[in-house]
Amino acid sequence: MATASTGRVVGPLHGAWLRVEGHWAWYRRYWLSTLYSTGLQPVLFLAAMGLGFGSQVRAGPATGGVSYLAYVAPALLVAGSTQLAVGESSYPVLSGFKWQKDYLAVTATPVSPGQVLGGHLIWSTIRLTLAGLVYALVALLFGAWQNAGALVVVLVGTLTGLACGALFTALAARTFDEGQRFGLLFRFVLIPMTLFSGTFFPITQIPAVLRWLAWLSPLWHGTELARGATLGGRGGLAVLGHLAYLAALVLIGWGLAHRAFYRRLVT
Repeated sequence: MATASTGRVVGPLHGAWLRVEGHWAWYRRYWLSTLYSTGLQPVLFLAAMGLGFGSQVRAGPATGGVSYLAYVAPALLVAGSTQLAVGESSYPVLSGFKWQKDYLAVTATPVSPGQVLGGHLIWSTIRLTLAGLVYALVALLFGAWQNAGALVVVLVGTLTGLACGALFTALAARTFDEGQRFGLLFRFVLIPMTLFSGTFFPITQIPAVLRWLAWLSPLWHGTELARGATLGGRGGLAVLGHLAYLAALVLIGWGLAHRAFYRRLVT
């Protein structure tokens, strides 16, 4: 059914929110098909590593004196948020340009490329927060949380996911022939980052000559913040440093993606 035009140019936030409404309309219909990536995957990791493998790990200095379940639970939330953000910012963004071409269709209206990008990032924020809350509730049933800092961990997971997702969005916007690019990045960047950024063991166990790679990883900064919120032991300056690093990555990714969206959809 055709809808009559209002003849009004939408404002910056309104345009971005219209994209969010579009994503929400899709999600309400197909949320069940995304249940695994939204909340089930990190919960399965928690059951396998926290309850299964973790039952063989004694509390000690390496775990901060708490059970392995309590040690790994906040890190798995952050890791799950990162994987979800990267997944939502790779092929779906490329599809908007190349296969479904909905970005081209939307920008034929008064909605600008910047508003399309803003809608994507706002929707990613909502998805990451919802997924984090689902995981936090299930982990609560497992007895994985030490205190109410779990709510802060959800926000940390969202911020860490956005830091990675914004960079991947910029990359996807610059990709015309994906080839093996995304697959190689998942295999040789995302998975090693998950394994060696302090998710399952302290990075002090990594040889000193390679430890700087973990320091560069946004996942390590998010993991440190998440463990600090639930287990304590992190100073104020360290917390500010981790937050600044993640915020800087979000801004850099947004800036690169903003330029790429305009270059691809306008020029």
